[in-house]
Amino acid sequence: MLSLDTRFVTQAVADHEWQQLETQIIALHEALEQGRVPGADFRGWIHLPSQTLAEGLDPLLETAASLRDEIDALIVIGIGGSYLGARAALEFCRSPYWHLRSREQRGGPAVYFAGNDLSGPALADLMRVLEGQRVALNVVSKSGTTTEPAVAFRVLRHWLAQKMDAETVRRRIIVTTDRQRGALRKLADEEGYLSFVIPDDVGGRFSVLTPVGLLPLAVAGIDIRALLEGAASQEQALARPELRENPAYRYAAIRQALYRKGKTVEILVTYEPSLRMFAEWWKQLFGESEGKDGKGIYPASAAFTTDLHSLGQFIQEGYRHLFETVVHVDDPGEDVTLPSDPGVDDGLEYLAGRSIAWINDQARLATHVAHADGGVPNLLVRVADRSERSLGELFYFFERAVAMSGLLAGVNPFDQPGVEAYKRNMFALLGKPGYEEDRRKMMERLGHQAR
Repeated sequence: MLSLDTRFVTQAVADHEWQQLETQIIALHEALEQGRVPGADFRGWIHLPSQTLAEGLDPLLETAASLRDEIDALIVIGIGGSYLGARAALEFCRSPYWHLRSREQRGGPAVYFAGNDLSGPALADLMRVLEGQRVALNVVSKSGTTTEPAVAFRVLRHWLAQKMDAETVRRRIIVTTDRQRGALRKLADEEGYLSFVIPDDVGGRFSVLTPVGLLPLAVAGIDIRALLEGAASQEQALARPELRENPAYRYAAIRQALYRKGKTVEILVTYEPSLRMFAEWWKQLFGESEGKDGKGIYPASAAFTTDLHSLGQFIQEGYRHLFETVVHVDDPGEDVTLPSDPGVDDGLEYLAGRSIAWINDQARLATHVAHADGGVPNLLVRVADRSERSLGELFYFFERAVAMSGLLAGVNPFDQPGVEAYKRNMFALLGKPGYEEDRRKMMERLGHQAR
């Protein structure tokens, strides 16, 4: 079961500084549950785990089973919340190197991700890697017009069409999109692609427990029922708002108390490579939810112990605007023992017979103390293992926490108006119809002639 350890923040913030927020939190919790908060139309994630389990997963699991038998590789095309949760889950429950194993070792197809950048070389290399394999596409987009996934989907769809007949292409494209609207919904209906629905009341960064994340994970052999059960256990555990019973709200209260004392940057720290993409998912969740109205804690991440050799100096002695949240897995999985080799003068013989996991954990404990003593308070979120159930607990814990943290900060935690600013400029520079005047102004500003 997930737990929150606050031992390493007490030097920076006293208990009463965050406990005094309880009355406000109880009121905000009630407003959140009753839909009396900004962005109330996007609260579908709150009871999503239990509702999805009650409704059943048969259509999704049947599709996943069919694909597992028919393909060697699934390409998930999406950006932001349309891919981060699935990739985080895949690496958490398997490993960053999982797709490099043979099909027999994996027990099914590999899963790759595209459409999360605008790199021609990366896309060309992906197609080269997949040459000769049986490939399916799962394109994930509410509108179907987001530039990065739309570009990748067009390229990869044409690539598939050059290698197989039209009926096979139709079977090998699965669409996850809006129920009724958008370019992707229109295309899926016209072409007869199998499709799954992104719920209207669940925003992209909260969508990992919808078909957005569940379908590719099921294809990869992840136990999505256990993932949902873990999330549902937290849905139940976090139903009460009192701080002594709700670690997600305690986390939200403490980080807001730290923010009010000048701690404006939060670093999510992991100690296993399998958690690095989870940190990327977390950064979008908190960055899009809180960074608005001139407010917000900047979400960063670090992979220790690796980054202790590059960022450790700054964290230990740099500008004191930082705090850390460490995600720790008690049982990280398969381990390696350091062998004895007394003939080598590397200073390690005293550790012979120790597991790498144990050595890593001592480094974690030492870093907790050093950073706290150096003025960088750190919170510790613990889960039992790298199982689907533990990951479901983590996903839901942070979703609950960011909702409350955003409301405490006085922002709408469910919208993201700022992401459109760069898009308008980009469309103008690309020459998209309807943006002619914006293009002229942009060219003048950049010192170029419009072409």
